[in-house]
Amino acid sequence: MSEIGIEELAARLGELTVVDVRTPAEYDGSGGQPCDPRHGHIPGARNVDVYRLMEMSPERVHVELGLERGTEIVAYCHSGARSAIATQVLRSLGYDARNYVGSWHEWSRHDDLPIER
Repeated sequence: MSEIGIEELAARLGELTVVDVRTPAEYDGSGGQPCDPRHGHIPGARNVDVYRLMEMSPERVHVELGLERGTEIVAYCHSGARSAIATQVLRSLGYDARNYVGSWHEWSRHDDLPIER
């Protein structure tokens, strides 16, 4: 299983390791997309730009993001494209990674779902 939907992610928030692969400005809400009604990130998400992630060694990923092998990881971005790349990168490094295809574009539209800034 390589994808996760909004219902499962929302239900398992705090149980899953969530990685936001958008830019730091998208992550902190200072530079989000104009089409999104809310800006920020999914609570507890760790941030690393996907292009930076692609250059990181497994050791750097472990140190900088605190990702442990065997931990279920969910990657997301704005619309699922960058997180699809990140999912493949994380899988190639030996992590159990899944892509949240709806990503921030979907999450930001649900006022009942929490966000952090």
